Amino acid sequence: MEAVPGIEVLCPEGPEDVGAALGRADAAYGTLTPELLERAGNLRWLQAPQAGPPPGFYHPALVRHPALVTNMRDTYTDHVATHTLALVLALARQLPHYVREQAAANWAPDWSDGGVLPLGEARALIVGTGAVGAETGRLLAAFGTRVEGVDARITEAPPGFDRVLPADLLDRVLPEADIVILTVPHTPRTEGLMDTGRIALMKQGACLINVGRGPIVRLDDLVTALDTGRLRGAALDVMEQEPLPPDHPLWRHPKALITPHVAGAGPHAAERRFQVLADNARRFAAGQPLINVVDKSQWF
Repeated sequence: MEAVPGIEVLCPEGPEDVGAALGRADAAYGTLTPELLERAGNLRWLQAPQAGPPPGFYHPALVRHPALVTNMRDTYTDHVATHTLALVLALARQLPHYVREQAAANWAPDWSDGGVLPLGEARALIVGTGAVGAETGRLLAAFGTRVEGVDARITEAPPGFDRVLPADLLDRVLPEADIVILTVPHTPRTEGLMDTGRIALMKQGACLINVGRGPIVRLDDLVTALDTGRLRGAALDVMEQEPLPPDHPLWRHPKALITPHVAGAGPHAAERRFQVLADNARRFAAGQPLINVVDKSQWF
């Protein structure tokens, strides 16, 4: 590997060669099932190929294993934050409504005071103030929005934020927010975070945006909140089930905006992922601390 002189890279050509390669490897890139992990007797480091690997990646055997796991977080920060802001603006200006009216060739202007959510008078709560949440908050603050956050680890407010509170205070601040933006990863603590009970704590007429992971929001509960008028609207880039089934009511819901898990789309993705891998490979070879180390028990 030219980027990291002195290391040997094993590239199994077929499934029958994977076990032999794992038996020799000190480090691996990809996903290791419990069966493959058993064959990796020398493994000390596993690089996950995504920022938030799919359910099942952090299986009990991997959590117990002494090997470090690192992920690809922070490689799509700018793309995801920009996409998130686009979703916020779309809900604030009723774009889902107007797109549907356009498809029907229907001229239907809404000049009512409630037709627009003025961002300069709004309060946004960002659940998860890591790289994506922090950048999203910075962008929103430029519109005059009051931005607050809750986070399980971060305590210092990033630029543009009024404050960041501990994650266990989420229920206290949810009722105050006009816009709730979810950027947290899928973990044992965040699965089903936004269910009927927690959605009921949200401010009447608030907006919910999820660019974190699908299992964070219970879609049936969200549909009910939209149907009853509890929420102004919802914008989702990630869903509990992906692809979202064609008959799911969110596809055609007048208050919903759906994008197909593309918030991270943009140029330079492959180069950025390779840079994380190469940087960690150099650190691993030199015995230095790795970047993007995961708490395996918490999946991030």
